[in-house]
Amino acid sequence: MTGRPFPIALLAAPSGLGLSRPDGRIPRVDLLPEALLEAGLGRRLGARLEHTVTPGPYEARRDAETKVLNPHTIADVAKRLADAVERVLQAGRFPVVLGGDCSILLGCLLGVRRTGARAGLAFMDGHTDFWPPEASPMGGTAGMDLWLSSGRGPSVLSDLEGLRPLVRDEDVAILGVRDPDVWGIEVAAEHARDTAMAWLDLDVLRKEGMAAGAERALARFRASGVQGFWMHLDADVMHDDVMPAVDSRQPDGLRVEELSELLSHLVASGMALGIDVTIYDPSLDPERHAAHALVDTLVNGLGGLAAAPRTR
Repeated sequence: MTGRPFPIALLAAPSGLGLSRPDGRIPRVDLLPEALLEAGLGRRLGARLEHTVTPGPYEARRDAETKVLNPHTIADVAKRLADAVERVLQAGRFPVVLGGDCSILLGCLLGVRRTGARAGLAFMDGHTDFWPPEASPMGGTAGMDLWLSSGRGPSVLSDLEGLRPLVRDEDVAILGVRDPDVWGIEVAAEHARDTAMAWLDLDVLRKEGMAAGAERALARFRASGVQGFWMHLDADVMHDDVMPAVDSRQPDGLRVEELSELLSHLVASGMALGIDVTIYDPSLDPERHAAHALVDTLVNGLGGLAAAPRTR
């Protein structure tokens, strides 16, 4: 096949290293790429899976020094994922990284940082993920990815390749979160709302509307002087009625049309560099209703980037 490459490059990072395994259950977020591709994501975006980053072995015990699960193995995944993300970005293309758990955000942002660009982060998640290891009941970094990405916490994960922070507080827009404020109380942890990060939780987005919320995030990015921004999409930002196949369910959330609108406005800015998609667990979605809802959301939100259909 000849001609220009597809503008969207699908990458897979099927890692569950950042999730704990309570009661012995193994979350199957590693099946996310396969399930979304089977539900038509690649075909509908005019893209194909180009690279897979396979995680190392899982260790169920918290690391004694860092107090998190699998810190060194997660760091290894991050660096190898960064290789793929960096390569796609340097080719002028748009990486769509299919997780896995939220710890893959580290590798995505590391890949962006390696290009030399100062980039922002549109953080779309049902949970803030802004807590230190000592506030975590189980030590899973999937609940700390924003904390670590912003340069906080153990250096093995927060200072990858000496590039701390992977994203600056003033370059972050938190969108759609709705988790209760419980994790950090006992350890007096800093709250994301008290930092320079833009805070647009579910209530704010609903009150202002998706287009206005996206514009507030974009205004933050333009004012801070970033050269683009990465998008993090945890499937649990979606409404529980359509996305129950996640590890930490909550009532409410963004419906398909709301999240699609938010994504499409962000992408239409021309500043979006790429996106990672995490936490959807196909083992909790036997009929694949949630998979199709997530694919519809991504196609509606990213469709403007898709390549024209090829005939040969």
